[in-house]
Amino acid sequence: MSSKKQLVEICRRVYEKGFVSAYDGNISAVTPDNTFLITRSAVRKGDVTEDDILEIDASGRIISGRGKVSTEYKIHLFAYSHRPEVNAVVHCHPVYATAFASLAEGAGKGFEGNYFPEVILTLGKVPLCRYATPSTDELPLSMEPYIDYAWAFLLQNHGAVTLGKTLKDAYNKMEKLEHTAQILFAAKLLGGAKELPKEKVNELLSIAKENYGLDIDERNVL
Repeated sequence: MSSKKQLVEICRRVYEKGFVSAYDGNISAVTPDNTFLITRSAVRKGDVTEDDILEIDASGRIISGRGKVSTEYKIHLFAYSHRPEVNAVVHCHPVYATAFASLAEGAGKGFEGNYFPEVILTLGKVPLCRYATPSTDELPLSMEPYIDYAWAFLLQNHGAVTLGKTLKDAYNKMEKLEHTAQILFAAKLLGGAKELPKEKVNELLSIAKENYGLDIDERNVL
């Protein structure tokens, strides 16, 4: 389980990486008491201290800490309520990933192609969730079609969300998501990325299961 100190560290990382600007984004983690630590509203992630971390319950009620809980806490609680293996959620507005989430021609599509072995094994498909107004119940519900298996989500005209078994895992997935978006952007300028053939994807999944014990949900790949 994660501590406030670890949460502060991840906040600094997403800010330094340019995944957020100003007051953007929110980060959370499960506590040993099955409550949740989450960044408060209206604080620059590069300036976050432990005093800016709130503890909330499963209904979003503040248990400890000072400040207003982020209006997007619903994204985090939605993920935790549907995925017991998830212990951390990172929501950011990384430039390249958010650009892909905002393409008019890309409506209804995320990173659904199987392009890179490392991405298949760490992120899998990255669905594009239909646009929903921030702070409303519609926002987490936009993730509902994919919540049972996806680890990363593009929020249409908004940003991105990654889930992790640990806080570092959720952060690493966000970093991998943005790196992948940059590569796909460059490939698009050069004529478009080539997908891996299905037989090679199946071979990769077989090797991953045999060598690393990774049993990947086929809904997240094929």
